[in-house]
Amino acid sequence: MIRRVPPLNKRKSKIVSDEPVLRADAQKNRELILVAAEALFLEKGANVPLEDVAKRAGVGIGTLYRRFPTREALLAATSNERFLSLAQTSLARDADITPGAAVRAYLEELASNTSVYQSLAASIGTVIQCGTPGCNAITAEGQRLLQRAQEAGAIRSDVTYEDLICVVTAISIAIDADRSSTSRIGHLVDLFLNGMSVKDPD
Repeated sequence: MIRRVPPLNKRKSKIVSDEPVLRADAQKNRELILVAAEALFLEKGANVPLEDVAKRAGVGIGTLYRRFPTREALLAATSNERFLSLAQTSLARDADITPGAAVRAYLEELASNTSVYQSLAASIGTVIQCGTPGCNAITAEGQRLLQRAQEAGAIRSDVTYEDLICVVTAISIAIDADRSSTSRIGHLVDLFLNGMSVKDPD
């Protein structure tokens, strides 16, 4: 069962970021932008005009771009805690499931979290390269799980982490096209994994 992480403005992170400490006013503006962006991304999708985000936050568009120079950087920041939570959950269940099942769960949860914002799917590959703690954690965990599954002989040796992100992107785009089909994420992950799994020789 997929566990969704609460929206940004409903929770507080316990993770200490390695980002530089901002002045109090700059930190306040950053928080206002993140709360506004989270709300608008949930309401209207990842392609909402950034001018609308700045307006709802009560800051100028220049202030928004100083904190978040690209849309992907803003999406990565609003997704940060979801990605951190996903990575931590994945690490915590190592002893409970097989390496192959762990990759499946990772793909399913990442696709589910990518579908939180409509239209995020098309840019998820760029978003997770933005270098936030959450992006780094989710990438490192996916790479670890893939290597573990390959060493266990559960996943083909020619599969790369970039292939996993392509799978997540494809599934999330399919879900984007029909928001009522989120329950099919597990089925779609299984279809892709059937092509990645090591086959027994005839």
